Amino acid sequence: MHQVLEKIAEKTSRQPVLLALRDGFAACTPLLIVTSLLIIIRDFPVPGYAELMAQIFSQNWQDFFTPLIQATYGVIALLAAFGVGYAYSREKKIDPFTGATLAVVVFLLMSQQVHPDYTNQAGEAFIGFSISQLNSNSLFMAMLCGLSSVELLSYTTKKRWQLTLKPGIPPGVAHSVTDLIPSGICLVSFLVLRQLLAVTPYHDLAEISHNLLQAPLLALGRTALFEPIYQFLSSLFWFFGITGPAITDTIFGPIHLAQTVENLTAYQAGQPLPNIYTGAFSAYFGNFGGGGSTLALVIVLFTSAKSQRLKQVAKISLLPGIFGINEMVIFGVPIVLNPLIMIPFVMVPVMNVTLAASAMKLGLVPYTIGVSIPWTTPIFFSGWLATASIKGGLCQIVQLALGCLVYYPFVKALDRQYLKEE
Repeated sequence: MHQVLEKIAEKTSRQPVLLALRDGFAACTPLLIVTSLLIIIRDFPVPGYAELMAQIFSQNWQDFFTPLIQATYGVIALLAAFGVGYAYSREKKIDPFTGATLAVVVFLLMSQQVHPDYTNQAGEAFIGFSISQLNSNSLFMAMLCGLSSVELLSYTTKKRWQLTLKPGIPPGVAHSVTDLIPSGICLVSFLVLRQLLAVTPYHDLAEISHNLLQAPLLALGRTALFEPIYQFLSSLFWFFGITGPAITDTIFGPIHLAQTVENLTAYQAGQPLPNIYTGAFSAYFGNFGGGGSTLALVIVLFTSAKSQRLKQVAKISLLPGIFGINEMVIFGVPIVLNPLIMIPFVMVPVMNVTLAASAMKLGLVPYTIGVSIPWTTPIFFSGWLATASIKGGLCQIVQLALGCLVYYPFVKALDRQYLKEE
């Protein structure tokens, strides 16, 4: 089993497309977290907060945040095209900035630019790019454009379809000239593709990617087993000493992100939130204290361990565990390749997401609103902020308590084993 998972992890970690998707989306994370924190400030979930802020500033004080929200979440697909293009260019060993720039241009080229449904006073159709085309609605199209444009650029570059320059020319000038023919081939190819798609029933790449890729994948992300499978695989990789999310996020991450942005868009518009499973749900209702939901394990160690070894692990792991850092407990217990701890380590995260999803489905806890908060945010506060309701924090406390109950018999068995050794 260990060898099989190691082979899977090794192949996945070397797959350029998966690495580009993982790293490309990760590049957007700091911007989304900053914007999410401002959204939390704007919509802080405390009764009377909005009224107090309106008295201090003005009735329209919340409009102050709108430009930044539109410049990040509103154009998340554009950011993803750049990030994926950059990351994939790096994997293909070509100039990342050329690849990223080309990916953005191709994405815009393949987007709708004339909007007959929107006209000015003269009756002329709006020409330009709509925000609705640059947000999560086109996220998977951005992935396609980023990967395919860089793939074509890499092919033409490695075939040496380039202008040859004499030595001594400054690198900046050399890059702009040598990439001229590959970039031109790429742009003309996509321009031709755009015209060909216009005569098909789908009309454009946006509709094709949405109907054939994005819609099916998001439908998969809404199935009941999507998140439990993600948590199971992530924890299983961790058990064998492999960083689980580094592997599973290459596949599950884009779906998590798309559903997160969908929820935020609906929240901003005052509409019902469409998705239970989002990035915030996975992060803040699946694991407390790190992979395997080890905060529950640390609490059990701290309150019931009698062996000196586990007592020491509990002392040094409790405070970091509150902030989601669990390396001390992972290697101190240890958890890696410890068959006694494997069952709760894998079982508790699956139980957590199943319980939280059930509570949300029954209306006991609100869905996550789509904000991305720092991963070090402690339990209760993360659930409260992620759902804009104190019920989210209370749900986490219940989950943590149940996690402690699951870990308890396994910890006691391990503790007795260590006591005998001492």
